[in-house]
Amino acid sequence: MQERLSQLLKKELDDLKQKGLYREAKLLESQQGGRVKMDGRSVVMFSSNNYLGLASHPEVKRRTIETIESYGCGTASGPQTAGTTKLHADLAKKVAGFTKFESALLFNSCTSANIGLLATITTEKDVILSDQYNHASIIDGCKLSRAETQVYPHNDMKELEKLLKGADDRRLRIIITDGVFSMEGDLAPIPQIVELGRKYDAVVVVDDSHATGVLGKNGRGTPEHFGLKDDVDILTSTFGKAMGAAAGGYVAGKKELIDYLYNRARAFIFTNGITPAVAATAIAAFDVMEKHPDLRQKLFENTRYFKQKVLELGFQVIESETPILPIMIGDSALAIKMSSELFDEGVFIKGFTYPAVPQGKARLRAQLSAAHTRDDLDSSTKAFEKVGNRLKVFA
Repeated sequence: MQERLSQLLKKELDDLKQKGLYREAKLLESQQGGRVKMDGRSVVMFSSNNYLGLASHPEVKRRTIETIESYGCGTASGPQTAGTTKLHADLAKKVAGFTKFESALLFNSCTSANIGLLATITTEKDVILSDQYNHASIIDGCKLSRAETQVYPHNDMKELEKLLKGADDRRLRIIITDGVFSMEGDLAPIPQIVELGRKYDAVVVVDDSHATGVLGKNGRGTPEHFGLKDDVDILTSTFGKAMGAAAGGYVAGKKELIDYLYNRARAFIFTNGITPAVAATAIAAFDVMEKHPDLRQKLFENTRYFKQKVLELGFQVIESETPILPIMIGDSALAIKMSSELFDEGVFIKGFTYPAVPQGKARLRAQLSAAHTRDDLDSSTKAFEKVGNRLKVFA
């Protein structure tokens, strides 16, 4: 490596180490679940998006393995060239039916879906109104678009309306928001956003990655949770969280939108699509979710139980309606240290610090799963109490 670059990077890394913010990767040595093997030891997993436990569900695994035997490991081609199989077509139809949209297009991640969508449908005559706490993929999509981006304070509908009023001369006004915000665990006020979208003739886009399979009577996400039908214009999401797949995402919307993206979205055209195995995993996950609504019930039972235990210990948490439980620590170095010591006590939970969260708002983010047992949650509670007392978190 060029010497000057090497020295600059070493200085930055040394600075992270001195501040107690340096992180090293831990190796997952088992299938994903409520408890996993990591760096040679058994730990309770609180840092996975495997909300329903489908990443290791026997039926999902069986159908994925069968697909590899039939279709191989990959298509070795882009989806427009020779990389679309019947499985891909079936999955796109499955997504459209599940989300209640006319059509859907598969991407190799929701990051690609967000970037592909925003970069493709916008021009310099447009404006994107984006929530302050939106996911990095939305932020990157805004940067790669040709539209002006205006950021409104988190879930602030009054400020959003002001921005909409000031954008009446734009070709398109696009409001984009996460359905569930990954660092806070809270929900966007989708009904109010939809109302403003209709009032000011704006396109409403929701990234439902952390809500798909989790929220709503049938796991259809925030639109179903809020009782909305045809009110959200465009939905993006992933197969890589509650649905347990290795990767994959999608855009769902009107047929003309999907046809346009198929023909024009560079993030879709110029890369290989998801593998047949991932498509099979996602189809199987949809089927299991439909047959076993008890998985969502177990997920929220676990969420309520663990949240109450953490509150009884004296931790501060951010209230939410989701399985994402931010446990507030405040100091960044303390959050990283607590994460490390919890691992030593058999609990894997990540500490999040600036710039992932605002300065002074460092936290541990617990993500509950239907795969967690009551023993997992009780042993974790004891570990939190032990480490919290040792580090004087409650003082």
